[in-house]
Parts: sequence; C-alpha cells; structure tokens
Amino acid sequence: MSELYIGVIGAGSISEAHLAAYQANPQARLHAICDLNEERARKLAAKYEIPHVYTNFHDLLANSEVQAVSICTWNNSHAAISIAALDAGKDVLCEKPLCMTVEEALQVQQAVERTGRRFEVGYVRRHASSIGVLKKYLDAGDLGSIYYAKASLIRRLGNPGGWFADKARSGGGPLIDIGVHVIDLCWYLMGRPKVVSVSGNTYAKLGNRSNIENYAFYQAADYDASFNTVEDMANALIRFENGASLMVDVSFSLHAKQNSALINIYGDKGGAEIEPELSIVTEQHNTIVNISPQITAPSFDFAESFQNEINHFVAGCLNGVPVFSPVEDGVEMIKILNAVYESAAEGREIRF
Repeated sequence: MSELYIGVIGAGSISEAHLAAYQANPQARLHAICDLNEERARKLAAKYEIPHVYTNFHDLLANSEVQAVSICTWNNSHAAISIAALDAGKDVLCEKPLCMTVEEALQVQQAVERTGRRFEVGYVRRHASSIGVLKKYLDAGDLGSIYYAKASLIRRLGNPGGWFADKARSGGGPLIDIGVHVIDLCWYLMGRPKVVSVSGNTYAKLGNRSNIENYAFYQAADYDASFNTVEDMANALIRFENGASLMVDVSFSLHAKQNSALINIYGDKGGAEIEPELSIVTEQHNTIVNISPQITAPSFDFAESFQNEINHFVAGCLNGVPVFSPVEDGVEMIKILNAVYESAAEGREIRF
C-alpha cells in the first residue's frame, strides 16, 4: 500500500493536532471524520478536505475504505471505540489515556491480542526529538542505571473546564490529563520497570478559579464556569521492583508564581534534565560536566512531536515498523493512575 486511508473519531481540540499531522504526511489520506456535533465535524471536514462525515462512530467503522483511525474522544469512550475499531479490522492510534479503569484497559489489550491489529497509545512526549537524542545516550549506557526520576507539570490557572472538568467523562483532573504524559515518559526512559507500590495525594482546594480576571487560559469548547468535579492537583511516589523510584506532581490550579515544567532522571553514571530543555550531566576526568546537545528543539515541541507520532503510526500501518507505545504500556499507566487515586482516597500506600 502506498497510501493509508484515515478516519478520525472525535473533532475536539486535540483532533486538529492529528488532522494537521496526517495532512502533512504524503502517505496518509484523511478519508472520514466523526463527532457527536455534526456541525463541528463538517467544519473540520471542509478545512481538511475530508469526504465522509459521520455522527456515529459505528458508521465510520463500517466504511471499508478506512484502514486506520485516530481516537480523539472523551476518555470514558476510549475503550469501547478502540475495541469496536479493532474488531472492525482497523489499526488504531488512541489518544492518552488508554481508558479510565484497569478492567477496560485489559479488555482493550484482549481485543488487540484477539484481532492482531496494530494499536498505539498516544504518548506524544515519547516522540519528541529531544527524547530521541536522550534515548541514544541511555541505550549506550552513558547514564548508567536510572534509579530516580522526578517530574512536575504545574499550571497556576489551567483547568480547561468542559469535559476535562467532568470526572464522569475524563476520569479525573491533572493527574490523568497531563500527569499521564510525564509518568509515562519517565517510566519509559527508566526502562519500563515493574511497579511495586504507589502512594498518592489529590487535592480539591481551589476549584477551577473561574473568578480570576485579567489572566487568559485555554478553555474547552464546552467550558462551564459553574461545573468542576476533578482534583486541582495531585502528587505521588511510585516505587519499582528494581529499587528505582519516581516522584511526580501536577496541577490545574495552584497558587504558584508561574507555570512550570520540570522533568529529570538520574543514573549512577549521569543524569538528564528533560524539561525545560534537554541537558545531560556526567563526570569526565573527575570533573562534573554539563552537556547541552545542540538540537533544533531542545524541549517538548507540540507540533513536531505530533508529526513524529503520526509519521510513525502511518509507517507502522503501511510498512510494519515496530509499535512504539503498545497497549501493554497503556495498561500499566492505567494501573498506576488508578492506584494514585485509590491511595489518595483511602489514605494508604497501594501495593502491587
């Protein structure tokens, strides 16, 4: 096959990252789009010259010309749509998180194994060019064994509202929305060690802070200032079987001076600062040395990383390159996220 016919399910804000990247890939052809809001779907269909518009994802999946789909819907529908797409013979790229519960995650994994179709979880930060550079250092053993990582994504005022603020549709707040990205990234760079325990806290002290004036922030299409059922912030300590550990904290709302992104990993031969930009620390000739790789995008570049992710998915569907973010990794992340929420609710450490 020289071209891959794509269907995109869900026409919310994240779908445009997928649509633009598919449009820029010469081997992808946008063929169908689906959304419960027909007007929104038709608007994107016109913008990206997509011939088929649906309001029911089953109808899109029934289109025999569609070979692969991107799932860009609410978190609570990821599992059902993924399973239906796999059973319809489609390859699947599912936005993170894989789903909302461990039971759902295992059902998706069973569907992948049953159908033999390609399935990728949308962990877009893995596809950043800076991570590709760092991975070469890690694979060469330059940093040694990674035994500690810490990650922090802080928004001082960043609850998008709408479905993001509705626990029934999202599964939670910043932990499941942005925390999943950095937990997965650190876990991936640490070598995907087996989790043995999770201790977490969640806080709902500030709400969506819709009273704030004179400070602009992203709002979902269905933003409702009066509605919010998710946490403001979460933190966790995750321990692994090999003795390594990961500390993480994330927020939608926090009395912080500014937004910040800090991600670091530490090994017995060296360490790396990933955000705000890639820097490697090691020792040479009994001297501490800071290495600043000269790369075009030293930090996470949203558009570039999505393009890399889509290019990889298309190449995988057409040419069979190895899956980069397999369903098993999605299952593991859901186990971790659920354990953080369970630990916070019960006030105890969760053992695996």
